[in-house]
Amino acid sequence: MKGCDVSIEHVSKSFGNFHALDDTNIKINKGEFFSLLGPSGCGKTTLLRIIAGFETPDSGVVAFDGKNVIGIDPNKRQSNTVFQSYALFPHLSVYENVAFPLKIRKLPKPEVDRKVRDYLRLVQLDAHIDKKPNQLSGGQKQRVAIARALINEPSVLLLDEPLSALDAKLRSNLLVELDNLHDKIGITFIYVTHDQSEALSVSDRIAVMNQGKVLQIGTPFEIYESPATEFVAKFIGETNLFASKVVDCQKYKEDEYMVTLDVPELGKQIKVTDYDETQPGQQVSFTVRPEKIRITLEEPTKPGKEINVFKGIVAEPVYSGFQSKFYVQLENGTILKVFKQHQNYLEDGPEIEWKDTVYVSWSANDGYIVEVINQ
Repeated sequence: MKGCDVSIEHVSKSFGNFHALDDTNIKINKGEFFSLLGPSGCGKTTLLRIIAGFETPDSGVVAFDGKNVIGIDPNKRQSNTVFQSYALFPHLSVYENVAFPLKIRKLPKPEVDRKVRDYLRLVQLDAHIDKKPNQLSGGQKQRVAIARALINEPSVLLLDEPLSALDAKLRSNLLVELDNLHDKIGITFIYVTHDQSEALSVSDRIAVMNQGKVLQIGTPFEIYESPATEFVAKFIGETNLFASKVVDCQKYKEDEYMVTLDVPELGKQIKVTDYDETQPGQQVSFTVRPEKIRITLEEPTKPGKEINVFKGIVAEPVYSGFQSKFYVQLENGTILKVFKQHQNYLEDGPEIEWKDTVYVSWSANDGYIVEVINQ
């Protein structure tokens, strides 16, 4: 495996009274595609700049393969950075932009020529070798920037929201190319983004950040299916989130409990499975993702004790081609979000429409207790 391990240990950084990072600890594995994900101002770009050497932390250590790199100049670290703004030289050709780092190192001309052509071929820009940046699309400019960052063969590639200036379709295409590029070269990628769909689609692991703190580190599956906090549950995808109280908790399987929750916003009790034993009276946060809720015109027959069933009216249907999003107003007035995938051809239009009376249901296994609230 190429690349190197990157360890962030107890890193803190303040700008005046603003605490950008607060005792941040992350271990990034060699060759991993690791994303720092969070809203604007959460500290992710500050952390990336500290890893790159453009900022110095107030305290803490950043280590590459166990060696502390704090105090080492950016150009002497094993990392290179790709910026959102491309940072290309407008007066130089694609070839000259990519060759620039090698010319600074005074490498022999034949070696420079070979490597430039190899890396332009890698990012599929060899046909544009003589063009100037103003003759390229946004996606092509970003690929030039990536080739230039890779040509010094760093152990770590740092990407600071590299696709945010592109339109949605181009961003999606370039994201796939970036993931394929990582698979080919195998070095450590650290990717900063505020777009949760980007992070979920390409990352081996993700650190979700907010207000200078790391809230959860895990695989995309773990982050989405088992969010550690209310913030993570709401920030990653869409969800239905409710304050609840534990009424009962019974052993269900060898390592699983069946929990009865009182959910005031839903107007009645529900069932949810959990791996942790909770005590009656505990306040918890409960979530169920919209795509895990079934919506039907007929009441489910024999739902069983593990199924949570509610009656409501479609307050707002939103058709988006591959799926419909329904805002269902339950009998007590609460709005529940439900996604229905369109798996078959809809010859006569959507089956469920505005103001239809519907039933929404989900299994106890499809809900999730996000966190126990300290009382």
